[in-house]
Amino acid sequence: MDLEYGQRYNDFRAQVRAFVEKHKASRPITSYDPKLREKVVKWLSLQIDAGYWARTIPKEYGGFGAEPDLLETVIMDEEFNRAGVTRGMMAQGPSMLVPTLLEHGTEEQKRQWIGPTMRGKVMWCQGYSEPGAGSDLASLQTAAHQDGDDFIINGQKIWTSSADKSDMMFALVRTEPDAAKHSGISYIILPMNTPGIEVQPLQTMSGDLGENSFNQVFFTDVRVPRTNVVGQRGNGWAIANTTLKHERNSLNANAEGTLFRLMKLMREETMNGVSAMASPVFRDRLMRLQARALSMKHHGMRMLTCSLKKESPGIAGLIVKVQNCQLNFDMSALAIDVMGELGVLYDHTKYERDRGYWQIHSIFSLGLIIGGGTAQIQKNIIAERGLGLPREPKPATT
Repeated sequence: MDLEYGQRYNDFRAQVRAFVEKHKASRPITSYDPKLREKVVKWLSLQIDAGYWARTIPKEYGGFGAEPDLLETVIMDEEFNRAGVTRGMMAQGPSMLVPTLLEHGTEEQKRQWIGPTMRGKVMWCQGYSEPGAGSDLASLQTAAHQDGDDFIINGQKIWTSSADKSDMMFALVRTEPDAAKHSGISYIILPMNTPGIEVQPLQTMSGDLGENSFNQVFFTDVRVPRTNVVGQRGNGWAIANTTLKHERNSLNANAEGTLFRLMKLMREETMNGVSAMASPVFRDRLMRLQARALSMKHHGMRMLTCSLKKESPGIAGLIVKVQNCQLNFDMSALAIDVMGELGVLYDHTKYERDRGYWQIHSIFSLGLIIGGGTAQIQKNIIAERGLGLPREPKPATT
């Protein structure tokens, strides 16, 4: 069995590595800071023009237009991760909305939104969860009634990541009040500066750390054109599940990059002049995490193969979210232990490491075990839909 990539792919790897080395110093530190928007757009546009971001998105929608190739994708991820540089932007627009529009959007919606989203010109947030509709998302009550060519939206969303920094939202809204629970929902895109939208930040355990803020969003007589519906009116539940599928798959995107960052920390952090990597206890924990990260990497290749063949991954697609969120939290836990007493520092004190990355990553990873469908919900999905076990019994009514 020949496990070599071959000369063509070796040449491609060399091209990617040269690009990363030449341009990595120009990458922005954060994607969501409005002050850095111009730098983000320039960085993402540079990657698209070179073919390392939006690679398989058709040119007419603002992408590079290459044919899908599994090994090229693997090589790009490996080389960007090795350099500690993010390939593209792992935000809700590129990771979740764009593939949904490619599958369900109108030609006009694709041409209007995909290119600017992939280049970072338009930032998106997701309007799904509500105070009474989290794990049971189909219970959402935010509603819209038709008024001529528009919808008038009233209601509330909560845990809306980065709503305070976003230009647009893709939201689930009940447009058919008399329809069955899952049947009366529409998937609508709307500008965040529309009159009647109010965003209120939510204080979380991460405080002001990081760039992924949580918010609650209130809609009071918000007027949106009916042409902003993605797919068919009332068919939003099916479209929402497309988005959720891509959301969960995106969580498998960069375990290898986090692992490389952890290994770098362990080589540099010392105790009594000895690196943490030399500690057999820490090294043993690292090796266990490395095995899990490699497993998730190759599982991601399996998922990509299914996508390229337009096949359903079945149960393989159900485990990504629960496995990778726990893996990321466990890697950050080791990093904090490696830093010893410095691991508990926050708020950019002078002794913190890597601008507080690991403290932020730890808290955010813990939140992701809950967000996007809790680990318990994910295990129920795996059991019921993947393994065919009986559904969890509903509480008896009196």
